[in-house]
Amino acid sequence: MKDQAASVEVSSGLSRRGFLKGCTVVATALGLSEAMVPKLLEAAESAKRPTVIWLHFQECTGCTESLLRGSHPDLGRLILDVISLDYHETVMAPSGHQAEKSLHDSVAKNEGKFVLVVEGAIPTADNGIYCKIAGQTAMDILAEIGPKAAAIIALGTCASFGGIQAAAPNPTGAKGVQELLPNASIVNIPGCPPNPVTFLGTILHYLTFKRLPNLDNLGRPLFAYGRRIHDHCERRAHFDEGRFVEQFGDFGHRNGYCLYKVGCKGPETFSNCPAARFNDVDVWPVSVGHGCVGCTEPNFWDTMTPFYERLPEVSIPGTGIIADADSVGRKVLGVAAAGAAIHAVVGIGKSIVKGKDKDKT
Repeated sequence: MKDQAASVEVSSGLSRRGFLKGCTVVATALGLSEAMVPKLLEAAESAKRPTVIWLHFQECTGCTESLLRGSHPDLGRLILDVISLDYHETVMAPSGHQAEKSLHDSVAKNEGKFVLVVEGAIPTADNGIYCKIAGQTAMDILAEIGPKAAAIIALGTCASFGGIQAAAPNPTGAKGVQELLPNASIVNIPGCPPNPVTFLGTILHYLTFKRLPNLDNLGRPLFAYGRRIHDHCERRAHFDEGRFVEQFGDFGHRNGYCLYKVGCKGPETFSNCPAARFNDVDVWPVSVGHGCVGCTEPNFWDTMTPFYERLPEVSIPGTGIIADADSVGRKVLGVAAAGAAIHAVVGIGKSIVKGKDKDKT
């Protein structure tokens, strides 16, 4: 039996050490203590793997590609080992009629118990004719299968909010899952693409606690979308000191200054990008010099553009508390000026104190 288990371990490309590391990464992302790692591990290794059906609609497959390119541990393979993936057009062996049979057989066998993952927006214009699979529109497929799922994960900004397909003028009438199934139990995991750790964390939370994680007002897991990027960005200190990149390639850009003036949308965007880096490469767009484009937010293609300019009507938020999302604070120049003034006063105060000390001596 040990030899057989070892062979399975090697063939899957996933060692137990890597498996444990993956659970530790997820525990950290979920904000759980190390004591919870064994429980996550136990849930992940359970013989009762949840059935997952994965539907692709209007999308580029980037969410799946990002997941399959997870590394150290291989999060793509970990997901495939943790769940029973009964239908996924990109990775499944069957095609055509065989694939459709797999889908409908799994739905019938696991009705009310399976997790449905939707990748891509759903076109609704002209009765949904702009996306068809096996003769059915995406709109009809979702209406048929969605209500039979125990829970639905809308993976990526397209499935969550419509994505680029829903950008003005939205000729196909693209919509996110929640708009079409308003009464379903849905978790939105937006991002273009989303971080695999967030998806894995949601799955393991569901397996461990038998419920979906706490969500914000947009249906996103709070453990991943509860703070603004601005509030835990490594360039935040430069913002507070009033040091900004004025144009790409200048001195500030070369020295890691804040990207706010060249369009960074971090102050308006909620995500864990600075804390949970993609695929263990320890970088993210802002760290390598490209401003955040706000891809985890609804309608970002319309509301966050032009991407390389600041939107004059947008204010800087105050705190990182989720309840403060609707009330924004002072303008960037006011914050920067206030920060500079405080530092100046502190500096003058220190100089006066030093001068008095010298007089005493």
